[in-house]
Amino acid sequence: MANPFFWYDVMTTDVPAAQKFYCDVVGWTAEDMSGSGQPYVVFHAAGRGVAGLMPIPHDAAGMPPAWMGYILVEDLDAKIEALKAAGGVLHKGPITIDGVIRFAVVSDPQGAGFLIATPLTSEPPPPLAAGTPGTIGWRELYAADWAAVWPFYEKLFGWTKDRAIDMGAMGTYQLFRTGDDAAAGGMMTRPPQVPVSHWRYYIRVSAIDAAAARVTAGGGRILNGPMEVPGGDWVVNAMDPQGAMFSLVAPGR
Repeated sequence: MANPFFWYDVMTTDVPAAQKFYCDVVGWTAEDMSGSGQPYVVFHAAGRGVAGLMPIPHDAAGMPPAWMGYILVEDLDAKIEALKAAGGVLHKGPITIDGVIRFAVVSDPQGAGFLIATPLTSEPPPPLAAGTPGTIGWRELYAADWAAVWPFYEKLFGWTKDRAIDMGAMGTYQLFRTGDDAAAGGMMTRPPQVPVSHWRYYIRVSAIDAAAARVTAGGGRILNGPMEVPGGDWVVNAMDPQGAMFSLVAPGR
């Protein structure tokens, strides 16, 4: 069985400001789920939790604000060992939050960070329908060499290739699946102006121009776009006021 992404967190330097920004831009509602002195906010779309917000952990001081995705695994300890054997790096964990989740912070052999995790809660509700505003609609890896790192994800998580898109001088954009449904994301070799390998996540909104205007009105920056992508969606790449990079995707302008 393939291992999909199932949760996303933004780690920030200013939780209240970031909460207001994303609620204004995306239309999320927020629920304070802080416990044991650790601030944590859950963002909701259509009444369902879809992502979280937290301060940058003390043991990661100096790390810039960033979005991180969680990949679902059944046996966390075994997956950690397999990840290390495949050239990945364990940075932190495994960590258990009783009754909630067991996770580890890791990176692939080229340095792109993410988390692997096993929920400890009861059976979760079914996911929201694809395309629902406020959900994560796409996942994108900027790799040092996507073809070289692909076998890591393929072997470790059971991902499969979808179609490949020729982007001319920018190389190949390889779509991938994390199950039997449609493509879940894409990966490419990062251009020279992108200094490090990283994952980027696209949040679904109803219309791209209005959402981009909300980004700038809230103190964020549009880094690229709006632009149309294969399949007809429109996207922007952006940065929130605290410096975390994120993207938006919509079915039209």
